Amino acid sequence: MIEVSLVKTVADFGLLLTFANGEQRHFDMRPYLHYPVFRRLENPAFFALARVDYSTVTWPGEIDIAPETLYHKSVSLARADTISAA
Repeated sequence: MIEVSLVKTVADFGLLLTFANGEQRHFDMRPYLHYPVFRRLENPAFFALARVDYSTVTWPGEIDIAPETLYHKSVSLARADTISAA
């Protein structure tokens, strides 16, 4: 089971995620903002209200995203560091 244990919002609608297994990953929310359920997240102040509930990322108004999506569509921070160093 994939579980998010910590979330931090960053510039350009990014999420820095820590998973229960200790892995840290970056998730880009920009491709999802055009979906009606996520439109409220286009407001940076509202986006910054992200928190972890029920082992995934949630926002007020019962907005959430599946932890499996967060994991499989994100980039490992270790890999991101390797790519940027190249």
